[in-house]
Amino acid sequence: MHEVSIAQGLLKILEDEAKKHEVSRVTRVHVRIGELSTIVPDALTFAFEVVSEGTLADGAELNIEIVPAKGRCDKCDIQFDVDSTMFLCPQCGGVAAEIVSGKELDVTDIEAE
Repeated sequence: MHEVSIAQGLLKILEDEAKKHEVSRVTRVHVRIGELSTIVPDALTFAFEVVSEGTLADGAELNIEIVPAKGRCDKCDIQFDVDSTMFLCPQCGGVAAEIVSGKELDVTDIEAE
C-alpha cells in the first residue's frame, strides 16, 4: 500500500509549509490525483488520517480531486480522454503520443490556523 508513503510525504510538505508561514495547525488540504496515478483515494484518506495523528494536521480534512486522463495524438494533434486500457485517438485511431494529464499528484491548497 504505497498510499502510506504518499501520506507521509504529504505530511512532510504540510510541516514544511507550516514552518514557512508560522502556522500551528492545518485544517484542510486539497490535492489533485490523476486517474492514471494508481493511487486509491480512499486508501490515501485512511493513510493520511493515520500518519497525521498527533501532528499539526491531526483531524485535517483531505479533499481529493481526481484529474481525468487525457492524451494527445501525434498525427492529429488533438487532445482526448483516455482510459486505462485505450489510448487511441478517436479521430484517426492513432496511439496517444503523449499523456497530457492523469498522472498528477499535487497539493493545490492548504488551509491552516
